Amino acid sequence: MHRSVNQKKTLFPLAAVSLSAALLYSGLYGGTAVRAEAAAAPAAVSSPSAADYKAFLQNQYKIELPAAPTKGEFIQDVAKVLKLGGASDGENRFTDLKTEDPAYAAAQALADKGVLSGGTLQAAAPLTEDAAVYIALKAADLEELAYTYPEAKIKSALRKLGIDYPGNPKLSEQAAQELAAAVDTGLLPAAWHGSFGLGDAASDDLAADLLGSILSFKGAYKHAIGSVADADIFAKLYQAYQTQDLIQVKELQAVVDEALKQNLITGYNLKDSRYSADFDPKRSLTYGHDDITHAVQLIGLLRSEGLNAKVQLEPKTSAFVYLKEWGEPKQTDSYKVVQIENGNYIAYAKEYDLAFEFDTAEQKAKFQDVIFQYAKKNSEDAKGLIAGSWWQPLYYSLTPIDAYKEIANNKLAEGHYYAQTFSLSDKTAEIASGLQKIQPGAKVESYRFWVDEPFYNYLLGGYK
Repeated sequence: MHRSVNQKKTLFPLAAVSLSAALLYSGLYGGTAVRAEAAAAPAAVSSPSAADYKAFLQNQYKIELPAAPTKGEFIQDVAKVLKLGGASDGENRFTDLKTEDPAYAAAQALADKGVLSGGTLQAAAPLTEDAAVYIALKAADLEELAYTYPEAKIKSALRKLGIDYPGNPKLSEQAAQELAAAVDTGLLPAAWHGSFGLGDAASDDLAADLLGSILSFKGAYKHAIGSVADADIFAKLYQAYQTQDLIQVKELQAVVDEALKQNLITGYNLKDSRYSADFDPKRSLTYGHDDITHAVQLIGLLRSEGLNAKVQLEPKTSAFVYLKEWGEPKQTDSYKVVQIENGNYIAYAKEYDLAFEFDTAEQKAKFQDVIFQYAKKNSEDAKGLIAGSWWQPLYYSLTPIDAYKEIANNKLAEGHYYAQTFSLSDKTAEIASGLQKIQPGAKVESYRFWVDEPFYNYLLGGYK
């Protein structure tokens, strides 16, 4: 669908400028298709380190690991990453634990799930490496696998730890099975195989690696389809895009569609939090677009410039007002319209966000230079740009970054779906209040973030 510049600008009255990336769905951003030249790929992304996991645990769960964790502290952290609630109403499972103890609720919740057995807990004792593994294995739902292990498989796995089996007085058969399964599945990372010791005090790094492994096995760690350096990243990108459909959430859309009708907002996005990348904010950017060829060429461009990042494609549906004077809209599987009372339409367009977690903060900062040179249109006859380049490319950071501008988001959630609308910062309270009037009691999450200057200028009413 193509619109003229004048038509496009009617969507942004300066008195109340707010929008989502939906408003970028237009021929306004057309550009010349030039594929990025091939170049040597950067090194592939390595497995997460303890530092990676620590940053994630702090960002997502507010977990700060002590240098020498106790068993009780580790149990509390395991309960947090499993998102377990308070203690059960049943009897206390542990003879040495009182209701006022910090680990009480977490221990009862883990006992309810079969991660801990009743009896004596010893919450104040130092966490040992083997105890941490036994807890983590059950928390990761690997116990049935472990209990299939015959003696030969146990012996082979524990040999990697330098542990003789059978005949080790520190290991029951069940404990040996659990430890062996942790080795074979990678729950206990290979980096620990050479130093692991039964009864040794666990460090914060081991605790972080095991908590990270639990999250990974539960599908709750960072979500990525791959990295820029991966040979198959382009195939994975296409598969992720082609298997996404328009997001439709009736009750949630009723609220934000009414906000469109009232001119409270000029557009919004619908997204699904199950696809959220959950990357490290200090090294991450989110880039929005509607053209999959642009995404493929963008990743090729980053590779050619020596930038490497984890990549996640987050499905997105963008909604905006389609004016009746633009003519009868053409509908497809990825573009739908619904006529509203004044004769205009609300259009719903399939788009995407690409979340990037760069190897370093310096690479994140360099991203803008690459976009300005190869993916930003500055004239109608611009040459040397990747396919589908826009006048105002949209990308943003959740942490401050030089030369970016602060704007705001208002977010309204229903289950794992959410609607969001971007605006100038001084419009945040007005939009949040308006949404709450449409749906009394609605919980609107408002926050600030940082966007590229061309998109900020777009919010001000300029199209270049």
